[in-house]
Amino acid sequence: MVQERTLPPSQAPTVPISPEQGLMLYEDMILGRSFEDKCAEMYYRGKMFGFVHLYNGQEAVSTGVIKSLRADDYVCSTYRDHVHALSAGVPANNVMAELFGKETGCSRGRGGSMHLFSSEHNLLGGFAFIGEGIPVALGAAFQSRYRKDALGDPTADQVTACFFGDGTSNNGQFFECLNMAALWKLPILFVVENNKWAIGMAHERATSQPEIYKKASVFGMPGVEVDGMDVMAVRAVAQEAVARARAGAGPTLIECLTYRFRGHSLADPDELRSKAEKEAWLARDPIKRFEAYLLKHNLTDEATLKAMRDRIQTSIDDALTFAEDSPEPSPDDLRKYIFAED
Repeated sequence: MVQERTLPPSQAPTVPISPEQGLMLYEDMILGRSFEDKCAEMYYRGKMFGFVHLYNGQEAVSTGVIKSLRADDYVCSTYRDHVHALSAGVPANNVMAELFGKETGCSRGRGGSMHLFSSEHNLLGGFAFIGEGIPVALGAAFQSRYRKDALGDPTADQVTACFFGDGTSNNGQFFECLNMAALWKLPILFVVENNKWAIGMAHERATSQPEIYKKASVFGMPGVEVDGMDVMAVRAVAQEAVARARAGAGPTLIECLTYRFRGHSLADPDELRSKAEKEAWLARDPIKRFEAYLLKHNLTDEATLKAMRDRIQTSIDDALTFAEDSPEPSPDDLRKYIFAED
């Protein structure tokens, strides 16, 4: 029987953050949480349809990694992609409109919840099948390396962050792409969001090596385990990995130990996870922990945090109005966006 895995101790930040940086990280996490809560409300009111997979509880991973990237770096997601898109800078209006299938959505209403995409923000897409995005992310990392080394483009130092879950780490694409990334020293971060459950399968029951970060050693690349409920810990690990990748030292496998506070999707009754397990992880809420960090280190005050939460909630309400008022895609455009257009 595989032993229950324990979280690593939270890592202190290597560099103290400024009040401005702290509020930026907090705002991004609040935006993600508020957006997902609104999605749940709309789904249960019968206004949002299809499969909707929410990110509540995992915000420290998205914020800690993506906010350590530059605006011209690349992000590749999964079917749990709303918050990755928001962290990458896709406006909440366009993400919400996409979930409503509207023409103003970031995928023009053609993708929906699981297929968010934005070329403007270098968001390579959300992918419904597990592991499907890893080769796409690898391609983005390869073109950065190729443009820099083969074509002599000194500006081609972009890094790619590729997100996927614990269940994906048993798939062929994972091993094949880690091998190629290590062989060619590609500038990519493989970010495992290990939330303990692959739909209804407990991670410890599905793999012969539950410590996913150790699989990196097979390919001669660094593998790091981090508390995915601590945004400062994730940020510290991500910044180091990004610096390595940008300097040409190759990829890093980052395993973030985290937890989703809701079921696999909004259609999941979530009856397989125990109440005790859920309560233990809820007590580690990454947003509440970061609030406590900001206040303890006098980086802000409660009034400022409340004002930010209120402002974000207003922006989410505005995004909902924008989505509901936006036009449906025209039937005349059924074949539009299938091929590249001049």
